[in-house]
Amino acid sequence: MKRGQRFRAAAALPGGVIPLTLSLFVIVSCSPRTPLPVLGEVPPFQLTSQSGETFERKSLDGHVWVADFMFTSCPGPCPRMSSQMHQIQTATAGTPDVKLVSFTVDPAHDTPEVLAAYGKHFLAQPGRWYFLTGPQNRLDEIGRAGFKLNLVDGSLDHSTRFVLIDRRARIRGYYASSDDGFPGGLLRDLRQLEREKS
Repeated sequence: MKRGQRFRAAAALPGGVIPLTLSLFVIVSCSPRTPLPVLGEVPPFQLTSQSGETFERKSLDGHVWVADFMFTSCPGPCPRMSSQMHQIQTATAGTPDVKLVSFTVDPAHDTPEVLAAYGKHFLAQPGRWYFLTGPQNRLDEIGRAGFKLNLVDGSLDHSTRFVLIDRRARIRGYYASSDDGFPGGLLRDLRQLEREKS
């Protein structure tokens, strides 16, 4: 098979193999980078994961993590965002210390059982990707005062941005899921945080 034929065959592979591979090349850089800004801090919280177990923010201490807000019955951007979170999970498979956290904005509907089924649909890896629910007022405080993204007030409106958090629960970046090339920039910054001394 000629070189051009091999490339065309590879480009036809499902799942965006070529774009994902290229993005991984882009995020690896040996040149020194300016430290990422500190944009806030995620306050302590206690919620419930898709397994039905209590989940505290302190369990993420010492880990770089990525967060978003969603709800399982969302007809709009949530399925795309969850597919993008799965893409981040795949791209960081070699660094299992990186955690992923999705907060529901619909706690009345999104019980642990519902979140578990949703996570299974998106191939969420247990112990790495958590779906969290809890009292609405607590989720509202986290979304509004903690992440400064959105209210959790029953309207189901929510931000479509992803958030990058360092090992000390400090917010280091916001990333629009609709941007061209997402999640390339987030992955590049995530690798930079992994190299930072805690």
